[in-house]
Amino acid sequence: ARSRTVGELLAPTAPFDKKCGRENWTVAFAPDGSYLAWSQGHRIVKLVPWAQCLSNFLLHGTKNGADPVSSRLPRQSSESGQKNKPCEHVLDCGDIVWSLAFGSSVPEKQSRCVNIEWHRFKFGQDQLLLATGLSNGRIKIWDVYTGKLLLNLMDHTEVVRDLTFAPDGSLILVSASRDKTLRVWDLKDDGNMMKVLRGHQNWVYGCAFSPDSSILCSVGASKAVFLWDMDKYSMLRKLEGHHNDVVACEFSPDGALLATASYDTRVYVWDPHIGVILMEFGHLFPAPTPIFAGGANDRWVRCVSFSHDGLHLASLADDKMVRFWRIDEEYPVQVAPLNNGLCCTFSTDGSVLAAGQDGSVQFWATPRQVGSLQHLCRMAIRRVMPTGHVRSLPLPAKVLQFLCYQM
Repeated sequence: ARSRTVGELLAPTAPFDKKCGRENWTVAFAPDGSYLAWSQGHRIVKLVPWAQCLSNFLLHGTKNGADPVSSRLPRQSSESGQKNKPCEHVLDCGDIVWSLAFGSSVPEKQSRCVNIEWHRFKFGQDQLLLATGLSNGRIKIWDVYTGKLLLNLMDHTEVVRDLTFAPDGSLILVSASRDKTLRVWDLKDDGNMMKVLRGHQNWVYGCAFSPDSSILCSVGASKAVFLWDMDKYSMLRKLEGHHNDVVACEFSPDGALLATASYDTRVYVWDPHIGVILMEFGHLFPAPTPIFAGGANDRWVRCVSFSHDGLHLASLADDKMVRFWRIDEEYPVQVAPLNNGLCCTFSTDGSVLAAGQDGSVQFWATPRQVGSLQHLCRMAIRRVMPTGHVRSLPLPAKVLQFLCYQM
């Protein structure tokens, strides 16, 4: 089936647009669904209210399609007590932008830093931050509601390829870089760098937190897929199975699954708790043998993203196609054409997929299915129980296989 196009956001044209640097390497949605951010190329990041985009796209055929989102949009400014209507911001980051991540604060979540007597910033409940990773190794932290630059984090020596905030509201930020390291920053401690995670022998392409913030996955060149314990900042295990550079990763909403995308033309879905591959989604048929896995560069998979329903994921490959998959089916359930696609992510409610190309973003309606009661129960259980605990439950073998996503 062909996916339905929802809309498109275009970057302004300029005489130098054809030059290198206009690529849209990253697009992100705010955790509460209030904002969309994307890199337009040439140092510029655009921040727009997502409800405004939906209204412009006339989603569902009416302008009221954005009402559920817009009801959550009015927020307090970080620097004033006045209620402000969300508005667009254009951020000049000073260098090519490779990565974006939104972070929201939970006031009662304590900082991990030792010295907590004085801080330059007091992040409250209404705080929404945007982190931008740049080509020169810097990370800039912006206030989303005002568009002001708050912090400039400098420690990486190469491109900051990916950024991710801990989902628990602690404002812990992890950055992945071509300098072969991951760095952990505490923004509640004014951006203090807490830890350097070493283990990658080559470029680090991406990183992602598990939903409970306890595990971090990092992926990189030389087939690397690493899992880290974020309480002890130690490596849990290496996942082996890919045949080429691994460039993207994401956990399922219940934390039971991990999807990784690689230049070997495959997306693997793992059980991260025991390190086994549960599913394989191929983008070249027949799949290349290991010795040729690096040669099919017209089928390299660039990105993978899990939908909030836990049933679907999207992948983007160099064959100019976006594919929507069900985790229990071998072939895509929907496809869509996309030239020069580089990144993709689902909206917060999972109704739209955004994909970036050369400075612009395209949007598609995603497959909409009501999850079965069995699947909803499985997700509820897996949010709190790793595979080892599930296997010890006094349940029939078939039920245990279903809970472990093995059927």
